[in-house]
Amino acid sequence: MPISNGPSSPMEIIFTDDDLPYEEEILRNPYSVKHWLRYIDHKKKAPKYGVNIIYERALKELPGSYKLWYNYLRTRRLQVKSRCITDPAFEDVNNAFERSLVFMHKMPRIWMDYCSFLTDQCKITRTRKVFDRALRALPVTQHHRIWPLYLKFIRKHDIQETAIRVFRRYLKLCPENAEEYVEYLSEVGRLDEAAIVLAKIVNDENFVSQHGKSKHQLWNELCELISKNPEEVRSLNVDAIIRGGLRRYTDQLGHLWNSLATYYVRSGLFERARDIYEEAIQTVTTVRDFTQVFDAYAQFEELTLSKRMEEVAKLPNPNEDDDIELELRLARFENLMERRLLLLNSVLLRQNPHNVQEWHKRVQLYEAIFQEYLTDGKTPITICLIIPTNNFVTSFRILQSNCYYSFI
Repeated sequence: MPISNGPSSPMEIIFTDDDLPYEEEILRNPYSVKHWLRYIDHKKKAPKYGVNIIYERALKELPGSYKLWYNYLRTRRLQVKSRCITDPAFEDVNNAFERSLVFMHKMPRIWMDYCSFLTDQCKITRTRKVFDRALRALPVTQHHRIWPLYLKFIRKHDIQETAIRVFRRYLKLCPENAEEYVEYLSEVGRLDEAAIVLAKIVNDENFVSQHGKSKHQLWNELCELISKNPEEVRSLNVDAIIRGGLRRYTDQLGHLWNSLATYYVRSGLFERARDIYEEAIQTVTTVRDFTQVFDAYAQFEELTLSKRMEEVAKLPNPNEDDDIELELRLARFENLMERRLLLLNSVLLRQNPHNVQEWHKRVQLYEAIFQEYLTDGKTPITICLIIPTNNFVTSFRILQSNCYYSFI
């Protein structure tokens, strides 16, 4: 079936002898899909316009045939596959899709192919509108076939506000995929909303992670997000959230305390961060948690000291106040390192206040402190330790002249 189309004459279809049997079958059975497909298969090696004309003739007789429309649209897409997306042939294929949807608007595969085809053409607004039409036309039970393509499309382009609105609609249908939304918000820098959504996930007892994450892992992600981005996260009470985690997950106190302290450090509230570290090392009950908190505390003090020393070194004429401040910071750091053994002993005694061996170690630690004071010739001091337990308070005093213990 050659096609003749002169410069001034309309398109003419010329049939060959091989086409006549198929044409006779079509004349006898114009509403038979099988005969039309047989004819199309016979002409599959013919020029593309010839195949397209046969499809058009078939669809004119059988406009409600899904098989004909699907094969026709697939053939049209293959014909323009190697062309530039600005080629007018792409618009012809788009028009063919629009004509098919007059009859195939309840077929999700047609919508999916159309949306994917438009996505490849980078027609953002038109593609979005077609996706919305697909969701309106299809029943909600088939929306799960459209949404993955829709989300892929909005993540492909830098359209943040549109993407956020689309994700919010998507979560109304599939709230279990909220982690995907959090991931996208983190990628585009919308950390405040990411923290809000993640907080809702953590507080939802019925939420099950699609990535196999436990509640504790989600808590750690939330704490890391809000502690490392205090400037972006403004809508949540970070202190209350992390302290709620401290009451809820008692086996990971060290990490949570460090997260809370990191939040205040990044906020520029160094004294508040120091108070958090002190509170942490005075309340943790395991050696692992103590080690995590103490190492972070020591690193914090060391960094603040070194940073201040660099600042003073750059001053042309440092004054006495600068030297005093440096000495104070250095003394604070040295005091922390000297207290390590005593603080660790306190942790072990909080675990078991009736551990006699640890009490003996504590006495030896205080005796060493007493001897140090005597060696340095310092004035008499009194060091008193009070640990409230079940009807048990220990008071340990160090005097210049003698040393005694009283157990009440």
